[in-house]
Amino acid sequence: MIRPCGPEDIDRLMALWLPSTIAAHPFVAEKYWRESAALVRENYLPRAQSWACWHDDEIVGFISVLDEQFIGALFVERAFHGRGVAQALMTHVQQRYRRLSLEVYQQNLRACAFYHRHGFQVTQRLFNDETQAYTLIMNWPAVENSTCYA
Repeated sequence: MIRPCGPEDIDRLMALWLPSTIAAHPFVAEKYWRESAALVRENYLPRAQSWACWHDDEIVGFISVLDEQFIGALFVERAFHGRGVAQALMTHVQQRYRRLSLEVYQQNLRACAFYHRHGFQVTQRLFNDETQAYTLIMNWPAVENSTCYA
């Protein structure tokens, strides 16, 4: 079941976010994510509209949208990978917003492939000085004349 998240869910979202983001980005120093946790907890999550997928009273995945169009997070518990949770969450937000964008690490091949399958197109490639890794800006619906870097 997917439902909107509120301030009372932030601890649960963070409990999923930190280990998931570390696992999804082994090419980025773990210290970077641990140091970013306070910013995510205190700034991003409270400002975002988030939805969680629940199973037996536990959050097994969530998606957060900032500024009515930017997907800032999409994470799923490892035990629920491949079970349609991410797809359900993405479909949920695609039905609510006319346009969406996101930034994904180019080395996160699983995520890049997932976003491509959901109609996102790469429109920009950036270098993140803090993590020393390339990111891709992706938009949905796809924008004409976009370039694919993946």
